[in-house]
Amino acid sequence: MSALPVTLMVARRVANGRYQDFHRWLNEGRELAADFPGYLGSGVLAPPQDDDEFQIIFRFENQASLATWEHSASRHAWLERGKGLYDAPHEHRATGLDAWFNVSPGVTPPRWKQAVAVWLAFFPISLLFQWLFGGVLADWALVPRVLVSTLMLTPVMVFVFIPLSTRLLAPWLQGKWSPMDLLARLKTQHRA
Repeated sequence: MSALPVTLMVARRVANGRYQDFHRWLNEGRELAADFPGYLGSGVLAPPQDDDEFQIIFRFENQASLATWEHSASRHAWLERGKGLYDAPHEHRATGLDAWFNVSPGVTPPRWKQAVAVWLAFFPISLLFQWLFGGVLADWALVPRVLVSTLMLTPVMVFVFIPLSTRLLAPWLQGKWSPMDLLARLKTQHRA
């Protein structure tokens, strides 16, 4: 079994416009997972405006703790209560940092693209943090200042903004789009 943290990513499409019921059910599942040993956190990425597929992320300390939760009677009862609220889910498991960047099993984008995606998530959030709390922390010694900022920013980055960045940049990360495509399109529109 892997000693690395394991991320379970599930895509669920809301059935028949039952958004409120789906949200209540989803929150119940997240609270249920939080009661299990090894639970590190979870997050939900809402779909774009013209879609109804939610991305749900559960993270556990290791494969064994994820398996304990997955095979528990309480999780199975929760999934049973959710029947009719969503259409066929798609699940994906990943370990380590590559969890954010898997294009398909065994395929990840180049490290430089991964670095750009992480930076694009981290820079604006770090800037916002400094704008909000920089004055308060300015007089603190270096180690406590860095400790507090990383303790506050790391969970937000790991569970919300890096997954969001990789989702928004997916076509580029997967090599389906490049900045040159955009430039070519702009040139074509300009000539017309």
